Amino acid sequence: MRISIVFKIFTLTTLLCLFILATIYMGQTIFFKQYYANRKVADIQANIQTYKKEFLNSGGNMLAIQKLELDFYRNNNTWITTLDRYGNLKNVNDFHLEVKTDRTKNDTEISNKIISVPLYNIINIDEVMNTGPNQLDSFLKPDVRVIISEFKKDTAFIPFQLQLDNNGKVRTNETIFEKIQELTLKIKYAEKIDYTPIPVLSISGTITKVHLPSGNESSSFIYTNRLFMEKIKQFQADLLFDENVDHYKQQQIVDITQNDVKYKLFIDPIIDHDGETSYIFSMASLQPVDEAVNMLKDYYVYMIALVFLLIVLASLYYSRKIARPLLQINQTTKQIASLDFSETVLIKSNDEIGDLSHSINSLSTTLHSYIEQLQKDIEKEKQLENTRKEFISGVSHELKTPLSVMKSCISILKDGVATHKKEHYFEAMEKEVDRMDLLIVDMLELAKFESGTYKMKMEPFCIDRIIEQICEQLSVEISHKQLHLHTELATIEVMANQHRIEQVITNFLTNAIRYTPEQEHIYISVREEQELIKVCIENKGAHIPLEQMDKVWDRFYRGDTARHRAKGGTGLGLAISKNILELHGVSYGVTNTDDGVQFYFYLNKA
Repeated sequence: MRISIVFKIFTLTTLLCLFILATIYMGQTIFFKQYYANRKVADIQANIQTYKKEFLNSGGNMLAIQKLELDFYRNNNTWITTLDRYGNLKNVNDFHLEVKTDRTKNDTEISNKIISVPLYNIINIDEVMNTGPNQLDSFLKPDVRVIISEFKKDTAFIPFQLQLDNNGKVRTNETIFEKIQELTLKIKYAEKIDYTPIPVLSISGTITKVHLPSGNESSSFIYTNRLFMEKIKQFQADLLFDENVDHYKQQQIVDITQNDVKYKLFIDPIIDHDGETSYIFSMASLQPVDEAVNMLKDYYVYMIALVFLLIVLASLYYSRKIARPLLQINQTTKQIASLDFSETVLIKSNDEIGDLSHSINSLSTTLHSYIEQLQKDIEKEKQLENTRKEFISGVSHELKTPLSVMKSCISILKDGVATHKKEHYFEAMEKEVDRMDLLIVDMLELAKFESGTYKMKMEPFCIDRIIEQICEQLSVEISHKQLHLHTELATIEVMANQHRIEQVITNFLTNAIRYTPEQEHIYISVREEQELIKVCIENKGAHIPLEQMDKVWDRFYRGDTARHRAKGGTGLGLAISKNILELHGVSYGVTNTDDGVQFYFYLNKA
C-alpha cells in the first residue's frame, strides 16, 4: 500500500515531538526530583563542612555563631543550629528562666542555687508571641513558685517539665516525658530485682528572672519552625535514652515526611576547641521541587495541546514546502522518463529542493539536447546507409550496360570477327570507360554531399563573370546544335562556394543544351530581388510532364523515357545540383514556361 510522504513526515514528527515531550515530562517529574534531592544533599553537605570550619574559627563567639546560622539559612534555605552532647541548643540565651532553688538537705548539688531552665523545649514559641503581656505575666513572672522536673544525664540536668505552684499549670517536653514513662513501664514489669532507678529529680524554687525572645535576636528564627524544634527534641531524647549512640559519631542523613512534604535531616558531629562533642543539626525542605513537579503536571496539559497545534502547523508546512514540490518534481521526472521535455520544474526556493529542481531542469535540457543530437546522428547514419545502398544499387545498374558493351567488344576482338573494324571496337570500349569514370566521379561526389558531413566554404564572387566563363566553355556544344544563347546578367557579388555554384550552373546549362531541339533558344538571366539574386536558365522547345516534375531531381533520372544513354548523361547532374543548393540553404526549382522549361535558384548577396 502506497503511503504519502506527508503522512510519513507527519507521523514521524508526531512521534518525535511526543517522545521528546514524554522524555522531558518523565525527566522533570521523576528523575528531576531525585536529581534535585541528590544535588541539594550534596550542596548542603559541602556547605555544612564550610559551616563547621567557620564555626570552629569563631572561637565560641555567640553572636558570630548566630550570624553564621542565619546566613546559612538565607543562602541555603536550610535550618541549622548547634547542639551540645545532651541535645541542648548551644549559643542561645534568649528563651529561659532563672530560678533560685529551695534549700534542701539531701542534694546539696542543686540546693539554694540559681539555675537556668531553657523554655524552648517546654513551651511553644507561638504561645509567647501570641500571648499578651498581662496573660504572660500571670503565667511566668518573677517571684512565682515553680516545680521543675529534670532528667539527670551524667552531671547534666535536663528540664522536661515546669509546674506553677499557684495555679497548677504544667508545661511538659512530651518527647522526654514519654521516654521516661516507657522506661518506667519496662522497669515496672521487668522480672529483675536489681535495676538502676530512673535519674529524675523534682526541684522547687522561685523564678527570679524571665528571658523571652523579642524577635530581634538572630537566634529567634529557629524557635519559629515547630517541626525543626520537634526533631531537635526527638534527637535529644535519643541521645539521653538510647544506649547505642555510636551511629551519631558519623554524619547521618534522615528522610522525614510531614504533611506530605519531604525533608532531609542532617546530623553532623563536631569536636570543639574544648574537646567536647557537639552536633550540627540542620533540616532542609524538598517542598519547592514537589510544588514545581505538581505545577509541571498541570502545565503539560497545555504543553501537549500546544505540541499538537505545532504538529498540525508543521504538517501544513511539510505539505506546502516539501511534499508539493516533490510531487511536482516527480511529475516532471516522469515526463522526462517518457522523453517529454516540454515542462520544467517551477521551484525557485533557496534550499536543497530548489537545488534539486535546478539540477533536474539542467538534466532535462542536457538530455533533450543529447537526444536531439542522437536523433540527428541516427538520421544521418540512416541517410548514409541509404546513400551507400543507393550508391551500390545505382553503380551496379549503371555499370551493367557499359560492362556488357565492353564484354561484347572483347569477345568479338577475341574471336577475330570483323578484324577490319578493330579500331571501331577499341574506340567504343574507350568511350564506355570514360562514361564509367564520369559516372563513378559523379556518384562519389553525390555520396559526399548526401552524407551530411560536407561543409560549404563561402566566399564572395561575381556571379555574372562565372556565367560568362561557363558559356564560353560550352560554346562548342551550343554551336554544334545551332542553338541561340541569350543572357541578361546583372553585375552582382554573391556569397557562396564559387566552385560548387559553377558546377550547378554547368549542370543546368548542360541539361538545357541536351534537351533543347536544334536551332532553338536558351535564356540565361540574373535578377536582383531585395537581399537575394535569382539565377534562371530557360530552354525552349520542350516541356517536362507534370507527373515527372518532382522526379527530375532524383538520381539517374533522364528526361527521355527510353533512357537512351547516347542522348542522356549519367543522370546524376540535377541530383548533385540539388544537394549543392541545399547545402547553401537557398531555394531552387523547375517550372514549365509557355514553350519551354525553366530551372532557377537563389543566392545571398555578399
